Amino acid sequence: MTCKAHRWLLAAASLGLLVACATTTSPTGRTQYVGAVSQPQLDQMGAQAFAEAKATTPLSKDGRLTAYVGCVVTAIATQLPAPWNGLHWDYALFQNDETNAWALPGGKIGVYTGIFKVAKDQDQLAAVIAHEIGHVVARHHDERITRQAYAQLGLGVAGAAVGSRYGEAVQQTTGQVGGALLQGAFLLPNSRAQESEADVVGQEVMAKAGFNPDGAVALWRNMGAADGSRPLQWLSTHPDPESRLRELQQRAEGLTPVMQAAHTTGHHPRCQPQNQ
Repeated sequence: MTCKAHRWLLAAASLGLLVACATTTSPTGRTQYVGAVSQPQLDQMGAQAFAEAKATTPLSKDGRLTAYVGCVVTAIATQLPAPWNGLHWDYALFQNDETNAWALPGGKIGVYTGIFKVAKDQDQLAAVIAHEIGHVVARHHDERITRQAYAQLGLGVAGAAVGSRYGEAVQQTTGQVGGALLQGAFLLPNSRAQESEADVVGQEVMAKAGFNPDGAVALWRNMGAADGSRPLQWLSTHPDPESRLRELQQRAEGLTPVMQAAHTTGHHPRCQPQNQ
């Protein structure tokens, strides 16, 4: 064990972090390394980031649009696998022209009003929201913060952690670890592997909720056409658009029976688009 690794383990012990990352398998069979912080700590970091977003970005005053987002969130959340279907998914619609949306551990979802430039109906909005929730279900934030934590060893995170008091509350832990890693864990672009995985998880869960999986195909077509000269923020590090569309189309064909089965069991969302 290197000296740096030893210092990190001491820091982890004093902060209540896991002393070693765990190996798990993602929804698509990919090996993941997770566990730099506990799930309660991740959830609290998600709550902290959500609160900060609401404090710094104006919320939409359009109650109809906000209810529309909530309708889609609720329909999707009921079809998530355990334990995520047991969360209370809190959401906010931000008055922001960026074409963007995100979801955080602990059941926090942010949607920007700019997303309606490309999400033209409930199925396309469901594709956005289900994709973002897919990142949470696939533990991408846990994976990213674990990677970021160990990458920061030489940059002083371990030293700051060792300097904290033993046995302090999770909130204090979140403040120190979160302050160093929040951007890397929650705000920086996802990897292409994670984006592809969120596509898989999201398209499946939207079909289970009764949304048309073809909505994901239409969404990404709209995304690609929205700005031919400058990539939209939500497209950062995303997979190649052409191959992504092919994969979405292929999955949509196989997921259409899933959507139809959802309809027969009463899962037939009727969320109203903003223009109706």
